[in-house]
Amino acid sequence: MASRLNPYLSFDGTARQAMEFYKDVFGGTLALNTYGDVGQPGGADADRIMHAMLETPSGFTLMAADIPPGMEHTPGTNITVSLSGDDDADLRGYWEKLSAGGSVAVPLETQMWGDVFGMCTDRFGIPWMVDITGPQS
Repeated sequence: MASRLNPYLSFDGTARQAMEFYKDVFGGTLALNTYGDVGQPGGADADRIMHAMLETPSGFTLMAADIPPGMEHTPGTNITVSLSGDDDADLRGYWEKLSAGGSVAVPLETQMWGDVFGMCTDRFGIPWMVDITGPQS
């Protein structure tokens, strides 16, 4: 396998719900492994996600986990996920789903460099940038 770059998101007990949400947004195959699956069955954190991986038909890979107990969690301050390309319909569809229930910092509209661009934070506190390469019709 070639090297690849993909975001890895940290959550504090909501990794399962967040990754299921992202699966609804992007489609694909979601693999979830809990702390209980990897040697801590019956423990207090057995149902928390130790590792999740979503692989989509568009070639996106998104990974996530619930932070281990005792670690500090500050949602959205250390990562922004960028989606870009020229498939206007797909990217606008992702934008609509990601921004629903979240907050929009920059509306998805044509910017001075010619692309359609927007920034939002989804309902789980993860910031997203969507860039649809111009020119647009």
